[in-house]
Amino acid sequence: MPIAWDVSKNPAGLPKLPLRLGPLQVIGLRDPDEGDWARLRTLQYADLYKSSRIRFAGHGIAAIMVAALYLHTIPAWILGIWLIALLGAVANSGRVDRHFANISRRQMTRLEYRKQAGTVALCAVPWITALLFFAPVGSSTQHFGLWTLVAMLVAGGAATSSTAPISTIVFDLIVGVAGVSSFVISGDYVFGIASFAFVVTIVAGALNSARTNLSARIAEAGVAEKDEVVSLLLREFEEKESDWLWQVDNNRRLRSVSPRFAFALGREPADVEGERFIQLIGGDNFESGDVPRSLHDLVERLKRRESFSNLLVQAVIGEQRRWWELSGTPIRDSAGNYVGFRGVGSDVTEQRESDEKIAYLARYDTLTGLPNRLMLTEALGEAMRYSAQWRTRCAFLMIDLDRFKSVNDSLGHLVGDRLLAKVSERLNSVCTDNERCGRLGGDEFAVVIRDATDHTRVDRIAETIIEHLSQPYIVDNHTLFIGASVGSAIGPRDGQSVETLMRNSDLALYRAKDDGGGVHCTYVPSLHADAEERRTLELSLRHAIAKEEMHLNFQPVVNAQSEGIVSFEALLRWTSEEHGMVSPAKFIPLAEDTRLIVPIGKWVLHEACRQATRWPEEIKVAVNVSGEQLLEPNFTATVVEALAATGLPANRLELEVTESVFLRDGRTANEALEAIIALGCSIALDDFGTGYSSLGYLRSIRFSTIKVDRSFVQGAAQESPESIAIIRAVVAMAQSLEMQTTAEGVETVEQADMIRELGCTKIQGYYFGRPMEASEAYSLVAKRRNAA
Repeated sequence: MPIAWDVSKNPAGLPKLPLRLGPLQVIGLRDPDEGDWARLRTLQYADLYKSSRIRFAGHGIAAIMVAALYLHTIPAWILGIWLIALLGAVANSGRVDRHFANISRRQMTRLEYRKQAGTVALCAVPWITALLFFAPVGSSTQHFGLWTLVAMLVAGGAATSSTAPISTIVFDLIVGVAGVSSFVISGDYVFGIASFAFVVTIVAGALNSARTNLSARIAEAGVAEKDEVVSLLLREFEEKESDWLWQVDNNRRLRSVSPRFAFALGREPADVEGERFIQLIGGDNFESGDVPRSLHDLVERLKRRESFSNLLVQAVIGEQRRWWELSGTPIRDSAGNYVGFRGVGSDVTEQRESDEKIAYLARYDTLTGLPNRLMLTEALGEAMRYSAQWRTRCAFLMIDLDRFKSVNDSLGHLVGDRLLAKVSERLNSVCTDNERCGRLGGDEFAVVIRDATDHTRVDRIAETIIEHLSQPYIVDNHTLFIGASVGSAIGPRDGQSVETLMRNSDLALYRAKDDGGGVHCTYVPSLHADAEERRTLELSLRHAIAKEEMHLNFQPVVNAQSEGIVSFEALLRWTSEEHGMVSPAKFIPLAEDTRLIVPIGKWVLHEACRQATRWPEEIKVAVNVSGEQLLEPNFTATVVEALAATGLPANRLELEVTESVFLRDGRTANEALEAIIALGCSIALDDFGTGYSSLGYLRSIRFSTIKVDRSFVQGAAQESPESIAIIRAVVAMAQSLEMQTTAEGVETVEQADMIRELGCTKIQGYYFGRPMEASEAYSLVAKRRNAA
């Protein structure tokens, strides 16, 4: 019968033992249907080496007796060679068997299996020689004596090698067939048949013995593995100091209190023996009935006398709140009467607090303590369900801080984090029970308004938020000024789902930022069209250079006195295959937001320098540089590359920057500009007077030119005293710093005369030339040169 045994995988991770084995699988000639071949062979061959000496002795004694039997029949030298060959083969077999001494600590290989069977086959060769060559030359008495010795070896081998059935079968079959053949050759057919029956019986008995032996080994391994599992579990339970046993009688009084349980109660075992279990863990509020709900659940289980498992109970031990995990089952006496409860418990306070902390971190922002994006999303979903149920409206406000990045960049993230904490306090102070505020991430916040039926409430809250967040902050002795922009969407009018409402409020916020910040914008459907236009415009912009859709126009800058051209300002234009002519006011901010301005600016720099090489040596080219370009680590190398590739002298290149580049990272901007000045290029400060107009920039950077914005020129033309005063102040300051001034936006002869009177050294505007193609600029230069 095939073996059937169910042994689970052991704790050490060994392969599962087989459930059912046939004869070939017991021998090892076929893999088991389930389980592992190598592990079965390991069980079989683990003790094989122990009987190798017995086998050696048996073969040695039998060989000596055969030599004595044929001493006068076979030449002595032949018997000597035969004897040496036999003992050598048996010794070699013993040597191979000794390699299995440590087989229990590793896996047996198929090569070892075949090698061991081969050495046994070699042991059979000398006996085949004796049966087939010694027997015919001797008498029948010697033949029977030889077979008797061989039969004893066959039987003895089956007994000593039952753990390795392939060894028994190989030796017995080879030697047995040889013995039967020897009787057939000598004509003793009866003894041949008897010998064949003997060999078959021995082989069948060996196979049955191997099956029984393997069954016992599998059973022993299974029991050992199960014992190890139980030992591991018991050891683990004993080593966990938070686990203990508890027992109460039918009045719920503690009985047989263990030291570990008493330690969990903070008392001695004798002090709590006989005390009421629930009262002990209920704390001082037990008498008033003000106990946790989990304790009521425990009482109900004990009342109903039903088993429970892993019941989480809040216990009050002394002044501390603890969490216990209890399991219990009712106890009954021999008559079946209920006599109490017994169970196990463990203190899971640390795990519970860890779970609570994880739950808190999953729903609250660690920096500000406000709800995070997940909790705001849930709150908005609840508000939308409330609106749908009661036919009301809800709202979602998305808030972005203005000028926060400059604080982070200039004063560091630590100050930025403290500023965010103060912003969260102010934001929380303007919210009522009808609103919930939170932080989405970075410098973005949000407010969920549960009931926004009053359409003016959203505007009032948004205005209040902007007003409160725009007040000055004191952080680490720094007075900081930031602002806030707000975008809002009303549900369900502006979106039937949480995702749609949040996306639409984000579009409204984007519009508020585009409008300059510090304002509140509500969502309108046209914002989707604007967003789609922006997306398609960005996609086209990414391929504009490769498609050669970009080109440069050049506007002349003239000397205020001689009106001779001193430079051209390179102005970028884009004619899109899909969108047609796109205004720089539209695609330049988009390029800066997406950082496409970096590769575009590099192309502009190369192209402007290349065109400037066609002009006379005294005419410069001015190129506008974005803050994104200037703050690139390799911007100076880009300038050097453009000059080297085109051959334009460095003193003919002027880079124009605005004050905004210093607000983001003034130190990096200063270092980059100083490196460019060191190359020989000149730097112009564009749009001076429209921004912060900090004199610190003029002190730290050696600007060659200050450009007066066209708004002041237009104001002066309309006789605005303020504009005239500003232009005069800028001119006076530039002269004292040995800088030139360029007035932008001069469109008439009267404006040109006025600018000369005010002292500007250079003029730029439509009066002297509109932006023109590179070929027109070259023609203009050539014409003026010929006229001169």
